[in-house]
Amino acid sequence: MKKIVFLTGAGMSVESGLSTFRGSGGMWNEYSIEDVASIEGYERNPSLVLEFYNKRRKELLDVNPNEGHRLIASLERDYNVVVVTQNVDDLHERAGSSSVIHLHGELMKATSTAAPNNLNYVRGLTPDNLEIAIGDKADDGSQLRPYIVWFGEAVPMMSDAIDELRDADGFVIIGTSLNVYPAAGLLNYVPAGVPVYLIDPNDVPVHGTRWLTVIRSGASEGMRKLCEILADEK
Repeated sequence: MKKIVFLTGAGMSVESGLSTFRGSGGMWNEYSIEDVASIEGYERNPSLVLEFYNKRRKELLDVNPNEGHRLIASLERDYNVVVVTQNVDDLHERAGSSSVIHLHGELMKATSTAAPNNLNYVRGLTPDNLEIAIGDKADDGSQLRPYIVWFGEAVPMMSDAIDELRDADGFVIIGTSLNVYPAAGLLNYVPAGVPVYLIDPNDVPVHGTRWLTVIRSGASEGMRKLCEILADEK
């Protein structure tokens, strides 16, 4: 196995202290998806949406990558590792992963409201400059907004993720319910015969007939087990 592609979801970052959006204690128990994670919600009440993501950034500063993140990064010593993540946090990068595709955007970046996917208008946010306020302008003169792919918006990095899967030798899914499309459809692009591993403490319904290895564990314990499997296969 030379190239491993990971697909990670909210369960990847739970052990770091970040809330999942679904499930018990998830963020959607406090906020409506329609209010803070849709373009309609942003247009209706931009102040609420900006405040929501300003809070998320402050929370992100207080957490660190967990062992699962670090073990994924450590595999780069022996494999070509690509991480495709549904998460908007930067924990994979902070753990040392060098190739990360963010399907749903990046919390620590801001962009133009008028052209959110134009990389010329994307800017990084720093720990001492975390907040976006009404009146903050992108380089095109429009209101700055979070660099987040909201529900109902196109997922521009999806094609990059599919391209990475076409020559993968292994595919690992960690901490995602596989309920959110198009990310959940990535399994359909894994080449025939390529082993697939699913790491999750919960039962995750996988549609289709593809054979896969299920590791019923959280991200860190599951990654320890996967590393053992990979070591035995060398």
